[in-house]
Amino acid sequence: QVQLVESGGGLVQPGGSLRLSCAASGSIFSRNVMGWYRQAPGKQRELVAIITSGGYTNYGDSVKGRFTISRDNAKNTVYLQMNSLKPEDTAVYYCKVTIVNTYWGQGTQVTVSS
Repeated sequence: QVQLVESGGGLVQPGGSLRLSCAASGSIFSRNVMGWYRQAPGKQRELVAIITSGGYTNYGDSVKGRFTISRDNAKNTVYLQMNSLKPEDTAVYYCKVTIVNTYWGQGTQVTVSS
């Protein structure tokens, strides 16, 4: 089993920054994919960014150039640095880890509002 603990969400003004963290524990193997997804009210869950254990990254079109995903393999932790935040970034952000199975975090709320 794998447990994911997310942190770092909150309220921020447009143009501001936030950093999300997701720490994984349990049966974590060296080869995995970690990532962030988000779901706004009334919308489907969408990809924000993913990163493989080898460092390959992929971003959703709406966050390219503003968000940066990174990971610390020694700590089994993935980060999402979010800059130039917009009101449309408001959503619940979920951490996801894929090894053999897929595991989701409980979600953390990010609200961008003045």
